[in-house]
Amino acid sequence: MAQVALALAFDDEPELPRGSALPLPEPDSPERTGFELGWDFARHGLVPPAEHLGGACPLRQGWEAGRASSGQRTLRPNRHVRKWLQLRVQAWRRGRAFEGVQVTPHYLAQIDCAVCPVTREPFTHASGADTDASVDRVHNGAGYAAGNLAVISLRANQAKADLRWDEARLMAVLAEQRAAGTADGLSAAEWARMAVLMSFVTPLPHEVAASLPLLVLPPNRLRLLNPIQGLQALITRLLLQPGYATASRRLAELLPAGEARRDFQLVFHSLLPRAWDGGRERDPLRLRQRLEDAWRDGALLRRWQRFARHLDAERAEALVARAVAAGLGLDLGGVQVQLHPADRATEGWALDTGGYIASRAPAPLPLAHRAQA
Repeated sequence: MAQVALALAFDDEPELPRGSALPLPEPDSPERTGFELGWDFARHGLVPPAEHLGGACPLRQGWEAGRASSGQRTLRPNRHVRKWLQLRVQAWRRGRAFEGVQVTPHYLAQIDCAVCPVTREPFTHASGADTDASVDRVHNGAGYAAGNLAVISLRANQAKADLRWDEARLMAVLAEQRAAGTADGLSAAEWARMAVLMSFVTPLPHEVAASLPLLVLPPNRLRLLNPIQGLQALITRLLLQPGYATASRRLAELLPAGEARRDFQLVFHSLLPRAWDGGRERDPLRLRQRLEDAWRDGALLRRWQRFARHLDAERAEALVARAVAAGLGLDLGGVQVQLHPADRATEGWALDTGGYIASRAPAPLPLAHRAQA
């Protein structure tokens, strides 16, 4: 599966105290998880949330053991460490799965960005405003795991709540029909971008995935589970780098001569003038957003769908793999394309339990409760 990403990051697990008077709970138990979490708070010289400082709380026990072991030798926390601890507390409190090997402070730094991909507003940090950056589980039915996390604004996160991608798409229609042009705090355009963002991490039939406009380019490290969307993103990102004309010709040469190649060239040369509309954009962010907005054009989308009919999921995935092997996945606007085997693409997502450690997910509310709001 295609993923727009950097190299994976791995952090060592915390060393737990030896000879502690407190017996360590069983591995992978909530008690052990809480103990390790408290230990990491102490290791960074931070105090856990007050509600978890009760005497019998394993998080407090781990914190006290960590303080006794670390003394004054603590690590200096940055905002990514603080966010990492905050996410782990949230996951632990709610029984959510948290994949701790790849989701590290370094990983959170890699997915960080300056502007919300949904609202396009610059982020604030810990200000209490609805523009504050928040780390979202893009697939609500999965846990905190590499490939399922993106940074979006608090406003976008609260609006998204527990929706599926197709429900977000319906919210865009609902917002468009309202006089105010909004629904649950997001405009129709923002809901449309949200739906596409969520579709990336939702396995879809090839025809459905091919029908979606690329209204938002995949954020860093997000895993695209639908190969045709990976190809769509790769083609679009070619225009973010110098030498895009040569790169597009090399990609076309990977297709069989004939109708499929002609349809690809028609897509690319339909996208190109929309990217240049009003002159060549030098600002990387504005160019990125211009390319996203280009996909709102109905003629471009129809040409894309015609090209996509020459492929299925397997052929699209093979084409992306060949493009990456040919070096076309390098330096696409500052990122690289990584491929993940199907059996590892959702590793650690806990999809079989709805993103929970145990199968105890609450029943989702119907979309009707939003339409009546």
